[in-house]
Amino acid sequence: MEIAIIVAVVVVALVFDYTNGFHDAANAIATSVSTGALKPRVALAMAAIMNFVGAFLGQKVAHTVSDTIDPGPGSHGLVIVMCGLLGAITWNLITWWLGLPSSSSQALIGGLVGSAIAAGTTANWNVVIDKVVLPMLISPVVAFTLGFALMVAIMWMFRRANPGRANRGFKVAQTVSAAAMALGHGLQDAQKTMGVIFLALLTGGYVAESDPLPLWVIFTSAAAISLGTWSGGWRIMRTLGRRIIHLDPARGFAAESVASGVLYTTAYVFEAPISTTHTITSAVMGVGATKRLSAVRWGVARSILIAWVLTFPAAASVAALCYWVAHLFLP
Repeated sequence: MEIAIIVAVVVVALVFDYTNGFHDAANAIATSVSTGALKPRVALAMAAIMNFVGAFLGQKVAHTVSDTIDPGPGSHGLVIVMCGLLGAITWNLITWWLGLPSSSSQALIGGLVGSAIAAGTTANWNVVIDKVVLPMLISPVVAFTLGFALMVAIMWMFRRANPGRANRGFKVAQTVSAAAMALGHGLQDAQKTMGVIFLALLTGGYVAESDPLPLWVIFTSAAAISLGTWSGGWRIMRTLGRRIIHLDPARGFAAESVASGVLYTTAYVFEAPISTTHTITSAVMGVGATKRLSAVRWGVARSILIAWVLTFPAAASVAALCYWVAHLFLP
């Protein structure tokens, strides 16, 4: 019975990973597509490949995710993990349908914490607050500020450049920055699924806490997020690429460069599972604000902010509901 539940948890985790891929495909390529730097299918293919590669570049974020809750051993603990995943998947699908770039990372952590609280087990609040909540609050502010600053520097450095030639150059540069962004997305988001699968294996007693991630966990997580990315997230891509602000190649390059830098820093230095969605959206707003504050469509930004605020409690609530339903069938 227990092995069946573990297999089910792994399958649901990979489904979450897939939804993460198509939900967050826009993170890496929306700005490049909207500026004309890359064709949509070319951009998606590049993003899928870089997502896959990025998933193999680290394990620190995965171990942080696996440390967020302590579900306890056995089938009961596995059900808690399963319900956390179902809460995250549900919120991903809702925000995808509405075209809102919300955070899959925040949904995942919210789902896990919600199911753990409903079950009366322990959420490791020191890890949740220090390595999840605080970095998720700080990273958008940093991305906005650095995006604004980098764009101001670019405007000053290229103030005498021929506009047409500069645009062509930044379109080429965006190919590199979009690839860096997709690599950072794979580094961050694929590891979150790895962390959940590792948590399930740990709960089932198949690995020890000090063990490295099994290779099959890394490979399947990388493949699932890459396939999801290839399927695309066109609703969210439109919001991120055009509805917040109409980007030019220079601003697209600046936003992607800043966002990817924040992703790498938090993954390697702070071991924090931050939101790629929050990061790139804030960077887009930052570079857009250098035109004039009114150039950013703050009404759209407000809708996105509301989705951000609701994500953690909404995913937690759905996960808790799933647990209460599952609890009816638990021995």
